[in-house]
Amino acid sequence: MKNYNSLRIVFMGTPEFAVASLDALVKAGCNIVGVITAPDKPGGRGMQLQQSAVKIYAVEHNLNILQPEKLKNSEFIEELKSLHADLQIVVAFRMLPEIVWNMPPMGTVNLHGSLLPQYRGAAPINWAVINGEKETGVTTFKLKHEIDTGDILLQESFPIAADENAGDVHDKMKEIGAQLLVKTIKGLADGSLKESPQSEYANIKNGILKHAPKIHTETCMIDWDQPIENIYNLIRGLSPYPAAFTLLNAKKLKIFTVTKEATKVETAPGAYSTDGKTFLKFAGSNGYIFLKEIQLEGKRKMNIDEFLRGYRFA
Repeated sequence: MKNYNSLRIVFMGTPEFAVASLDALVKAGCNIVGVITAPDKPGGRGMQLQQSAVKIYAVEHNLNILQPEKLKNSEFIEELKSLHADLQIVVAFRMLPEIVWNMPPMGTVNLHGSLLPQYRGAAPINWAVINGEKETGVTTFKLKHEIDTGDILLQESFPIAADENAGDVHDKMKEIGAQLLVKTIKGLADGSLKESPQSEYANIKNGILKHAPKIHTETCMIDWDQPIENIYNLIRGLSPYPAAFTLLNAKKLKIFTVTKEATKVETAPGAYSTDGKTFLKFAGSNGYIFLKEIQLEGKRKMNIDEFLRGYRFA
């Protein structure tokens, strides 16, 4: 049994989602002996080097930062060993080789954005919304060989409202997950937390496991032959990024916010109609999707009124 403040912790993460967890650990008084994040990469106008959100936070808080190009690099492995971590924490980072995740005596804990074993994979938030789930959650678990299959430590669920998009869920989840991570570390330190195999969790309904693979371009293309509920959920699940899209006069039209109306459809699915001032709607198989916030290829994001004022339909 240890005091959690005495644990030597290495934190691994890259995007803004991970910053909430790192901040919660710092505010809880955890001893962060190293922060591992992605190397700086050129981006933006002028392709200047961009730092990850985690690095920016770590610099502001004078934390020790490592940015390995390759996680099996011998220099990095030696540097990691020299930190003598008791525990490693991974939040929104890349796959770790066994030599890394198996290094600390207390192992490596991952925070995953779903109620495992459901939605293992790279995009659990997106797929939960795309599939119309009414709730999701966060899980802390111990890393092992197969991705997202390690023994569970803690879980917390929360509802997904019918009008929330992936961005809304992301913002709620990063805060809930951060607090769950602090609770996990305290439980591991004082010995009160026990690991449980994922097979013991009761959310595998009818033996069906739902997966959360990486989102590809073809995932984002709207199929207007689908029922409008499915189309609505796809748009929510991909908003604000990478965004569902369709084609409007041969140009890509990203769609961020919509409303739906179930009704008899008089036109072919995918056909659009507009009054040229206030609405632009596309037909699905059983109703219409009304566009509210969009971005036409080569243009900025705008609401539908503004778009219609400046667009000339062919």
